[in-house]
Amino acid sequence: MSNAPESTNQSGESFYITTPIYYVNARPHLGHAYSTIVCDAVARRKRSQGVPTWFLTGTDEHGQKIERSAQKAGKTPEEFATEVSGEFRSLWDRMGLTYDDFIRTTEERHKRGVQKLFTVLKERGFIYKGSYTGQYCVSDEAFVDVPPGAPCPDCGRITETISEENYFFKLSAFERKLLEHYEEHPEFIQPESRRNEVLAFVRSGLKDLSVSRTSFSWGIPVPGDEKHVIYVWIDALINYVSALGYGSDAHEDQERFAKFWPANVHLVGKEIIRFHAVYWPAWLMAAGLSLPKSVIANGWLLFDKMKMSKSVGNIVRAETVLKVLGADALRYFLLREISFGHDGNFTFEALVQRYNGDLANGYGNLVSRVVNMIHKYFGGVVPEAGATGAAEAAIHGEAARVILEFNAQFETMDFARALETLWSLIAAVDGYLTSSAPWKKPVNLTDEEHAGSQARVLATASETIRIITALLHPVMPESAAKVWRQLGLGEIEEAAQSGQLKDLAWGKLPAGTKFGVPAPLFPRAEKDVIERMQNLENEDKSGGAATTGDGESSASPVITEATAPPSMVKVAPNAGEAVTPAAEPEVAVKAESPDQASYAALAAKPAEAAHGADTGTPGVALIGIDDFTKVELRVAQVLVAERIPKADKLLRLEVDLGYERRQILAGIAQYYEPEKLVGRKVVIVANLAPRKLRGLDSNGMVLAASIGYQGAPVLAGFLEDVPVGARLK
Repeated sequence: MSNAPESTNQSGESFYITTPIYYVNARPHLGHAYSTIVCDAVARRKRSQGVPTWFLTGTDEHGQKIERSAQKAGKTPEEFATEVSGEFRSLWDRMGLTYDDFIRTTEERHKRGVQKLFTVLKERGFIYKGSYTGQYCVSDEAFVDVPPGAPCPDCGRITETISEENYFFKLSAFERKLLEHYEEHPEFIQPESRRNEVLAFVRSGLKDLSVSRTSFSWGIPVPGDEKHVIYVWIDALINYVSALGYGSDAHEDQERFAKFWPANVHLVGKEIIRFHAVYWPAWLMAAGLSLPKSVIANGWLLFDKMKMSKSVGNIVRAETVLKVLGADALRYFLLREISFGHDGNFTFEALVQRYNGDLANGYGNLVSRVVNMIHKYFGGVVPEAGATGAAEAAIHGEAARVILEFNAQFETMDFARALETLWSLIAAVDGYLTSSAPWKKPVNLTDEEHAGSQARVLATASETIRIITALLHPVMPESAAKVWRQLGLGEIEEAAQSGQLKDLAWGKLPAGTKFGVPAPLFPRAEKDVIERMQNLENEDKSGGAATTGDGESSASPVITEATAPPSMVKVAPNAGEAVTPAAEPEVAVKAESPDQASYAALAAKPAEAAHGADTGTPGVALIGIDDFTKVELRVAQVLVAERIPKADKLLRLEVDLGYERRQILAGIAQYYEPEKLVGRKVVIVANLAPRKLRGLDSNGMVLAASIGYQGAPVLAGFLEDVPVGARLK
């Protein structure tokens, strides 16, 4: 066993930052990229300040969910995990992320660390054996306190009742200690909303936690009792110390652990704050290890104001943006557009607007103007600035202000405000250039005087670009490197390593510096860029993606709300009734919205004249318009979809109508997986009298086409975006 120090680095001389390790039940998407980009930007900045830095990321590869997913994919769990983990690492490398270590929880070094910590907790009397009967959410790999058959309070999926022998951790013994730590270290949990959430959870009382499973085998065995595997969340969280060498006897591992632990920042998604801010510090306290200095939760990355989810089918891949606009455009957008710690919204339209407005027309245009004028008027050599006037003094003062404010804002991870501050300096220099107009010779100046004015203005602008670029480096490293070379300063990574980016005092771009060759930075994105990215997403989804964690394919389109063909519309039978085949499709109904023309379905044939014509469908009588207008059809969005015990045909849906939330039972369970319905927009009969089925109230009816001899239902969908609550008529 390792003799590594138990409580270590408190000096603040090093910096250790971690992403959550990503669960291999799905391919990486933009939400994963966002968290990792944030950590990369922070790590780059710390390194440029001369702080020894360790940046960890990786993948979480154990658990029942992965075991089941591998079985469905026809692979071993190890093969399945290796494939998806490889996609994460390959994408991070393609994006140029500068992680120092990528850990997989299937690695031997991690297994060693997990078993060491488990043994320590057991030897200290904090782990005991017992039995557990209760509800378990396979999707979240979490025990939940709900009745049998009830949905998980976090993800809404139906829980499973398990009864098995387990090891338990005495979490209840740490309630007071945790509350004291939160009180003494208010910075431990950030932002304040997540801190309040954790405080409320702990104050409500902590119960001992099951920390092993016996119903599956894909995990790390409990040392000395191998029929148990260690609970996946204990397994996963220990990566933060096992990656540094905890549990190892090797001298270099012990040194690394002593140097970098405790972590300065655990960056996590807000949905896993409880695991990181309650369970993890309790385990560390029990083991006698120092606690991380902060657990910081970022919000969700939404797509068109909906959480990205493979169940919803609105996943956006980072690869799409990389192919079209490049990694720096994505990095800038995510850090500038999203107020860190809060949910942020991503759309292709907003991305292109930021790209053109801030990068092509802003920073890129400024650099291009100045570099080209230096080449045009001074042969590509920085001139002597000469005497400083009032306008130049104002730029010097503005640069000093921006440096102070940017540094303070970046240090608190307020990236959006930091970049807003930096862009105010870009605007100031643009204004300075426009008012000075070095490309125009005033009639009252001699050629010599005009050349002196040009030198003063362009030297001032060039020095300001140096400062802007040094500050921007952690956010846009590739673009900053290109500008650094155009400024004749060599390689910016070498400048960062040597500490040059720390020294932002005015005048570090000396006269006589030879500029590099001008080159465009951000070619303007044309109108077809959005369509190209949308097409790439849809091609990716339809390209036969491997089945992932829930047995779902990643192949549903991201752009359209409904993935089923919106070819025919028919009122689906009330829940529990048989679906009868229709000889002809029904006439389409149209969504009513003030500014959109969206169709619930395409009519299969034009309606005949209404004056007593035969319907063409035997046994179907004509109705008058008054009868039809009595039916209130509305657009609703599925919030919860779950199977009903002992009802093979029924799904219980909870839908949002914009003005209320209601429950509907639908007889579509044999044709739709409930997870894939969440987030989908459907058409419902909103004014149908309630009826009770299987002891549950059904308040409405879902519309679907009836296809084929068996009458398979196909839910009505939309080709365009339709607001929730819109009426169809």
